[in-house]
Amino acid sequence: MSATSPVDARPSVLQILAGIRPDERKVLALSALYFFLVMASYFILRPIRDQMGVAGGVDNLAWLFSATLVAMLAVNPLFSLLVSRLPRRRFVAWSYRALMACLLGFYLALVTLPEAQQVWVGRAFFVWVSVFNLFAVSLFWAVMADVYRSEPSRRLYGVIAAGGTLGALVGAAITATLVETVGVPALLLVSLAMLELGLWCMFAIHRQAHAAAVSGDAGDAVIGGSALDGFRLALASPYLLGVCGYMLLYTIGSTFLYFLQAQIVDATIDGRAAQTVYFANVDLWVNGLTLLLQLFLTGRLMARLGVGLTLAALPLISILGFLGLGLAPVLGAVVVFTVARRVTNFALSRPARETLFVPLNRNAKYKAKNLIDTVVYRVGDQLGAWSSAVLTWLGLGIAGIAYSAVPLAAAWLVIALWLGRRYRALQASEAA
Repeated sequence: MSATSPVDARPSVLQILAGIRPDERKVLALSALYFFLVMASYFILRPIRDQMGVAGGVDNLAWLFSATLVAMLAVNPLFSLLVSRLPRRRFVAWSYRALMACLLGFYLALVTLPEAQQVWVGRAFFVWVSVFNLFAVSLFWAVMADVYRSEPSRRLYGVIAAGGTLGALVGAAITATLVETVGVPALLLVSLAMLELGLWCMFAIHRQAHAAAVSGDAGDAVIGGSALDGFRLALASPYLLGVCGYMLLYTIGSTFLYFLQAQIVDATIDGRAAQTVYFANVDLWVNGLTLLLQLFLTGRLMARLGVGLTLAALPLISILGFLGLGLAPVLGAVVVFTVARRVTNFALSRPARETLFVPLNRNAKYKAKNLIDTVVYRVGDQLGAWSSAVLTWLGLGIAGIAYSAVPLAAAWLVIALWLGRRYRALQASEAA
């Protein structure tokens, strides 16, 4: 065994707290950087999308969510076909570079089309970014589930997620500080460049993973199967159906909160730039708090509480938040609830949810996972959007809509606990 230098012999505080082993550092650093760049790319776009959604008319948001679902239904079989025919390195590259080509197209549309047509560009951009964020992030976590084994994933996913949170923090800060000086089109090109850099991190992970102790990687193997495997696998497995239910109820609640926030912001804050800055500042608060939790608490909490209780934290916060928003439907209440809910999601629920896929086969990790993260997610959006529209039409108002989300969050809590038990059973089968 080769001698260890004094520097290598002294691990950092983060390595001690997160339980990072020396042979895991390189792949872990690349994974965190990869997620940093993907999330920075998205969070540059997120406040722009939200402002364009408000500018296109709050009453039209339900139609934009419908268009997003149609786009997801079209994209998922195409992605599954790529997964069936190409090795991981190639189908990930094709997927991300297709997103980059779309970004370039929106840049050209924003700088060349007349002002009268910009509202339609904004609506198309809203739909596209709503596809982009789920697809790019889902693909990242599918690669992680393919690269990391079960035990390292529970220890290290919090640190990897922290890389994404730091990227989100940087992306939101870039938009908040530069949108009024460089303009929206230039920010799209910055987002494109970050996505390309993230892809190069994936290439480096592909080269390093075979030698890493974290990995049981089979990235060179073509998965095979058909374009519709995601639907078949999800419907045939009670476990995956449970994950579908968890995702569905999460997105219904998220859409309710998004619509309530849009109404309150539209009524309270004047001006497109001011609204964009508001959304960016909320992102800054969310990502700053999330980063602290992910670095120092996520891995330890998942190890101590287990996946089920970690998953249950977000439904519990949602029950309390919707009750509070019903009692006080004002901007301050929606800010507190939005920040608390999103911090809990990013710091606890999301890493725990991603570990649910680690014990599964590669077909499920890419095809069923992509279906759940994109199509099922947007079905929940659709249900939430139109349910919110119907409740508004019935005259419930902000408080009434908030109260109607409480029983859905309670059902969501039950599913979270059930998934935790099923995950433990899968772990036991995998170890046997």
